[in-house]
Amino acid sequence: MKRHQFMFLLSVLVFSISGNTNAQEKTAPLTLSLDNVWKIAASQNRQLQLADLSLKESHLTLLEAKDKHLPELSVMGNYALNSKMLIYNDGLFSSPQNVPVSKYGYGFGYNLDFNIYNGGRDKRNVKMKQEEELRNQHEFELQRDHLKYAIATAYYDLYKFLQFQDFISAEIATEKKQLLTIETLNRNGIVLKSDVLRTAVKLSQLKLSYSDVEKKIQLARQRLNVYMGRQSEDPLAINDQEMLSLNDEKYTAYEDYVAVALHKSPDYKITNSDIRLTELSIKQVKASLLPKIALYSRYNYTYPQVSFYPYSNDLWGYGQTGIKLMFSLDNLYKSKHTIAHARNLNDQEKERANIKKDEITIQVKTAFLQRQQALESVENAKENIKQSTETVRVIRNSYLNQESLLTDLLDAENVLLEAKLALTSAKVNLKLSHIKLLVITGIL
Repeated sequence: MKRHQFMFLLSVLVFSISGNTNAQEKTAPLTLSLDNVWKIAASQNRQLQLADLSLKESHLTLLEAKDKHLPELSVMGNYALNSKMLIYNDGLFSSPQNVPVSKYGYGFGYNLDFNIYNGGRDKRNVKMKQEEELRNQHEFELQRDHLKYAIATAYYDLYKFLQFQDFISAEIATEKKQLLTIETLNRNGIVLKSDVLRTAVKLSQLKLSYSDVEKKIQLARQRLNVYMGRQSEDPLAINDQEMLSLNDEKYTAYEDYVAVALHKSPDYKITNSDIRLTELSIKQVKASLLPKIALYSRYNYTYPQVSFYPYSNDLWGYGQTGIKLMFSLDNLYKSKHTIAHARNLNDQEKERANIKKDEITIQVKTAFLQRQQALESVENAKENIKQSTETVRVIRNSYLNQESLLTDLLDAENVLLEAKLALTSAKVNLKLSHIKLLVITGIL
């Protein structure tokens, strides 16, 4: 009996351990790199999914335009009750002749129309739809790149705040030890009570800063989850020790980035698509001055025969096949202002393209200089950390030897902490400025 109880307890223990392990695995947060976040967002982000649906809609519109090339074919039929057929041989006010026809009638047949030539409007309409689809593709790429930059901003915000959390946590631990030392010195009459209070106040401020950073970390995680199409409170972790390297740079000169931007930037490609669309619109308007040629064929069976004299109560068939030509004379004078309007729109798009070119050039220059400034800030922050570390060491030793004031030590410690935070911020700004430069040039 005891052996059975032992086996039962052992199985319960194993089950509970495995259950806890599975629970921990389920709740374990994902550890993602920036590339992982980009890949997840590419397939699950709701904004990109909506943009992808818009892209599919433009493709369907293109297919609809191609369908216009197919001939128009219809079948028809009718059934009707016929009135008396009265023929007034001697005028409306004379006694009519009643021609006997059937009291009912019916007909059925087909109608075929095939466009042979209409100034190339159908083919040009397909080209316009293709250009619109290409423009929507550029808009999708532009939205995707902006989203990737927004994700990078949230990702490195999280990275930065996690680093801040580590720095402040380490500073709190150091300050607690220092507070214990100062309290001991105060009990021995070596330092004043005010030193204890100042240290306690600084410790309280550090704890408040730590709480503020924790909230920012939660917000950054939530933003990343939303970008990836996940639940906002899903657990998420990043590699906060990930190196912020820029070794993958392909271009180094400002002129190289400008040349690439004017060739690959989706924003600039959109303006070029608008120019091509207005040029096609001009040709489309001019095509209204050209004749239209179509092949047609019709055949109908009708009962009774009341279309030609003599009339008959018999089923009869009649059809036509031929070519018809139409030329709109009114377009010779109506299209003048329409063409002028289309040309004016084309001129506007060309000016917008020139403006966009200047804007992109300025954006590239701004991002390029921001990256240089961030790089200088990184080097400056590293030097500040070296100097501040040495300053804290010297002042701490002199304070313990009663050769300096506590306020000097606390100020030096604050400067060192700020230098560490500044270095992390500078590294993040350096990475983000590089990503922004890639977004503007269209090579992200």
